[in-house]
Amino acid sequence: MRRVWLMLAGLGGLASVAAGAYAAHGGIGVRAAELLRTGALYGLVHAAALLAAAAAAERRSRLGLALGVAGSAFAAGIILFSFSLFALALTGIRGFARVTPFGGAAFMIGWAALALRALFPR
Repeated sequence: MRRVWLMLAGLGGLASVAAGAYAAHGGIGVRAAELLRTGALYGLVHAAALLAAAAAAERRSRLGLALGVAGSAFAAGIILFSFSLFALALTGIRGFARVTPFGGAAFMIGWAALALRALFPR
């Protein structure tokens, strides 16, 4: 699973930087640029969080199940939230917006898993 997380962190970071650059320099509409910037911000933050999860898993962190839930949720969030915003901004197809909230929920599940692990260590 660590390799998948690492790959998704890299792709999420790459896509986020590209989306942010296109938002800044692409000469697109205001709404599309706003969607790209939002997707890029969340994508970069969670690519870094996913990278940290992969690194902790590599060290066989004591976070155990919480780390697995968090990493998987961050990966799902990047795909569902950030990539759906990128797709919506670039295509204008409103159907992509239907999955965005599920990505946001996945991000929150990931952070909640880490918080709960801290509250209930064992």
